[in-house]
Amino acid sequence: MAAGMRPPSGHSHGHPHNHAMPRRKVTISFVIRDEEESLHRSGVNALQFDKHTGRLYSAGRDSIIRCWNTTVDKNCYIASLEHHTDWVNDIVLCCNGRTILSASSDTTVKVWDSGRSFCMSTLRTHKDYVKALAYASQKELVASGGLDRQIFLWDVNTLTALTATNNTVTTSSLNGQKDSIYSLALNTMGTVLISGSTEKILRVWDPRTCSKVMKLKGHTDNVKAIIINPEGTQCLSGSSDGTIRLWSLGQQRCITTYRIHGEGVWALCANDNFTGFYSSGRDKHVMWTDLNMENSSTLLFVEDAPVLKLELCDEPHSLWVATTNSTINNWPVKIPYLNDQDSMDVGDTDPQPLCSSPRKTIPGAPSIRKFHVLRDRRHVITKDTDGRVSVWDVLKACKVEGLGLVDYEEEIKKRTQMVYVPNWFSVDIKTGMLTINLEESDCFAAWISVTDVTGLQPKTVDGKAYVTDIKHVNYGVLLLQAILEHWRETYTGTADETDRDFPRADSPESGDASASEVNLNLESRVMMGNGFFSVPEHTPLIFTESSGTGRTLFRLLVADASGENEAYLLAETVPNWAVDVTVKKLSPKFNKIAFFLQPHSSSSSKALKRDRLSASDMLHVRKVIEHVYEKVVGNDNASNSGNHADKEHAGPPTEEELEELLALAEARVELLCHEQVLDPSMDLRTVRHFIWKGGGDLVLQYRIMK
Repeated sequence: MAAGMRPPSGHSHGHPHNHAMPRRKVTISFVIRDEEESLHRSGVNALQFDKHTGRLYSAGRDSIIRCWNTTVDKNCYIASLEHHTDWVNDIVLCCNGRTILSASSDTTVKVWDSGRSFCMSTLRTHKDYVKALAYASQKELVASGGLDRQIFLWDVNTLTALTATNNTVTTSSLNGQKDSIYSLALNTMGTVLISGSTEKILRVWDPRTCSKVMKLKGHTDNVKAIIINPEGTQCLSGSSDGTIRLWSLGQQRCITTYRIHGEGVWALCANDNFTGFYSSGRDKHVMWTDLNMENSSTLLFVEDAPVLKLELCDEPHSLWVATTNSTINNWPVKIPYLNDQDSMDVGDTDPQPLCSSPRKTIPGAPSIRKFHVLRDRRHVITKDTDGRVSVWDVLKACKVEGLGLVDYEEEIKKRTQMVYVPNWFSVDIKTGMLTINLEESDCFAAWISVTDVTGLQPKTVDGKAYVTDIKHVNYGVLLLQAILEHWRETYTGTADETDRDFPRADSPESGDASASEVNLNLESRVMMGNGFFSVPEHTPLIFTESSGTGRTLFRLLVADASGENEAYLLAETVPNWAVDVTVKKLSPKFNKIAFFLQPHSSSSSKALKRDRLSASDMLHVRKVIEHVYEKVVGNDNASNSGNHADKEHAGPPTEEELEELLALAEARVELLCHEQVLDPSMDLRTVRHFIWKGGGDLVLQYRIMK
């Protein structure tokens, strides 16, 4: 079976979009984060220690693999390996530490050059989360398995020899697994492979022939961890049922069952000669068990969070421990002597750990655990694992303010306004950071009057503003233009060239209250981006399939879109709905709202000739007040004034006269809905959502004040 690789570089910029061909549905996402994320922000799923260099590699739920120098006490961070877009579930160190293979919930297996922290290739054979890897060091063979019930075998030497032109690799597959795979083990010689799954049994395979050898039954829940001795004659399995079982593969049976944990066993690690093992899991207890002695389990230490991985280090003799929080601890290992009965936990109902504190800690960073999207549909308030509250700007992809240890719910209340903006994005915090997702169905739902958008100032070049006379903006358009501003296909020519292809919206549709209500001057001088702001260049940009398992199609940093190969891949990946607003500079349609405009029952004012109107849903109430003033009060004044003709010949009103007219209109006309006087700065969709609250056309009533 061929594993899909990236297209080779060398394609020229400006690769044409084939819009005639149907495209798959694509979600565009980005992560709001610091430029350098040197600490894990969520749980650590896997560890690998390189005894030759003293380097520790950790695989995070924040999608990042990190490399640490364990020979120093401070500043041990070396590098980040970034290319995955979801949890990294497992890693293996191959080729004497030169190569890393990683498995992720983004459905891929990636091959890395560990020295350069560089992703060499991406294997896309799996169709669902890849949960486990296993490595046979003498054969340079790696097995991968996951929720798609598939196991694939990879020759590492072949993977590391792949190039842009030689980018197809053949893999063997083991078929017949009936449930999702959560654990794999290979012996060092690559002659035995064992898989554990939610099927609750262990399946044993011969990887040389890809054939089934046997099934081992006994566990009553998911098998989460497996280790095998070098000869491939015995194995240990840990399960969510809380037990550890020692199996004889020759006898095809369980030899011993260890019930030393109160909850599920998620991590196992054996010593070199397979005479004892370390275990831990949900109960946080890390135990040592001697396989040659009965009742020999010893509580070594207790972690602060459920344990996901154990990695043995010889010099000094210690264990690196990864848990569901972001900190990685190194604990000294003190194995009790056989005759030291005081240190053994035999029959002890309340054992005391031999060690109370780790010898070294690699700290983690807090991860976001709660979020709330404010009603302006631009800002998000979050609370992290340290209890700290922060405010984020989705539109500009940045953190606005760190509020510290304050009341989360109180801060939400403090910032809650009576304003309604349609949902146009969704939020994911699975990686411990804010991931913003944009979908075709609602990305362009939020049109906003420029006066309602804070901090939106046009960029200037040589003292000239890029954009002028813009009355309304669309949040989705602004953001897409910002995150793709380095992609050369989005670069525009002069303002005149842009205007020819840009649909205008200054002509109201039939039934609009007045032309001024939807006046939108879309003259654009933008050469790059949206003309107002840019997002941080280090922002990761991710394209995924919207359906199925959400397979990642392409990941890059915002700044990297200027690259030649990236430009080719973007041309193949960016969905048409995003191309329309970034490359073609087309404008999404306004959302319309129909409403009746009638005199209030207490008013003696006459009814308008046309009382059913239609306008943009972001139209401010003051515009409707102006309309009433012009059509009702203005006409009365004009008919009673002998100077009306003179005013017509005086030309259009000045800005001061318009402001005076608006003040006069607001002083003379009240607009009501359900007997509630409306704030002139409120828009129609807010009125409909918070005051009208019903189906059918909105009904507004006007009252002329004396």
